[in-house]
Amino acid sequence: MTKKSRKRILRIVLLVGTVVSLFFVPWMLLKAWIVPLPDTVQEQVGEAIDYGFDGVIVYVDQAGNTPQYFAAGWHDREAKIPANPQALFKIASISKVYDAVAVTKLVCDGRLSLDKTLADYLLDLIGRIDNADKITLRLMLQHQSGIPNFTNTPNFWVAPTETYEESLALILDKPANFEPGEEYEYSNTNYLLINKIMDDVLGYGNFQFIQEEILNPLNLTNTFASLNDVALDDVMSGYHAGHPFDLKADEHGMLATAEDVGTFLRALNDGSLFEEGEQDIHSFIYEYEHSGWVPGYQSFAEYHKDIDAVVVEFYSTTDLKLYNWNLSEIINGRIVKILKRRKTS
Repeated sequence: MTKKSRKRILRIVLLVGTVVSLFFVPWMLLKAWIVPLPDTVQEQVGEAIDYGFDGVIVYVDQAGNTPQYFAAGWHDREAKIPANPQALFKIASISKVYDAVAVTKLVCDGRLSLDKTLADYLLDLIGRIDNADKITLRLMLQHQSGIPNFTNTPNFWVAPTETYEESLALILDKPANFEPGEEYEYSNTNYLLINKIMDDVLGYGNFQFIQEEILNPLNLTNTFASLNDVALDDVMSGYHAGHPFDLKADEHGMLATAEDVGTFLRALNDGSLFEEGEQDIHSFIYEYEHSGWVPGYQSFAEYHKDIDAVVVEFYSTTDLKLYNWNLSEIINGRIVKILKRRKTS
C-alpha cells in the first residue's frame, strides 16, 4: 500500500477514533484509577497492556538503587517481537529540554542573548510574524510569544510537514494569539524558530552542538537526531488506535532509549550537566522535565524530588491525546506510588 493510501486511512481513523474514544474513556480511566495497586512496577507495566497499549517501556533511576528497566507488550506487533527496554523511541517534545540546554550554553558563551528579539535573529520574519520586534528569545523558550502553533493546523498529523519552510508557512501572516509576555500558550513554532536561530548562529546543525556539548560528556550513545541515523529495526513500533499500520517509519525528530533520556534528566536535575553559570540561566528559562506526543508515540520524562527518582515512560499507542494520554498519566502516577511505597517500606 502506498504512503498516500496509508495517510488517507489515518485521516479517517483520526476522525472516527476521537468519537469512539470519547464514549469509552471514563469507564476505563476509572477502572485504571481504582484497581488495587500492584506490588511491583513490572506488574503495573504489564497491566498497561491490558488497557490497550501495544508496548510500554519504563526506566527508573531512584537514588540508592541500581537503575531498573521494565517492558511489556510488543517491540513489533506484526513480527511478534517482545518489547525491549533498550529500544529506540521517538521522544517528540522531550527534545525541547535538550534544545533549552543548548540555548543555555550558547547564552552563557555569549553567542545568543535571551533579550534579543526574533527580528534581531531572523530578519526575513519582520512583517510576517506579528510582534517579531517584541518577541525575545526568552519569551519563545517560555512559550509566551503569542506565535500560533503550526501543529494545531487542521489535519496536521494526517500529512505532517517535513521541513522548516513548510512548517513555518502554516503560520506566516497569521495574527498573534496574544501580546508577547502577557499569556502562556504551548507552541511548537517557538522551538521551530529557536532551532533555526541556533543553526544560523552556529553555522551548522544544532544537533551537532547538542551531541558535542550534552550527549558526549554524558556518554549518551543512544540518542539520535532522526530516523536517518538509526537502524529502523532498533526503533519500537508505534500505533495509533484503530489505524492498521505501524508508524515506525514516519520521521518525527529525535530518538533515544529510555536509559539515555533518564541519564540526561538526572544530570539536568542534579546540575552535573552544567558548567559554571549555566544552571542559573537555565533555571529561569525552561523546565527540568517534559512529555512528548507524535502519532504512535507518547513519552514522559519526570523527576520526583521527594523520592529522588527519575522515571521515564514510553507508550507505543496513541489516540489524539484523549484516552491513551490520560490513561498513561494515571499509570505513571501509580508507578510513582509503588516507588514511594518501596522507599518507605
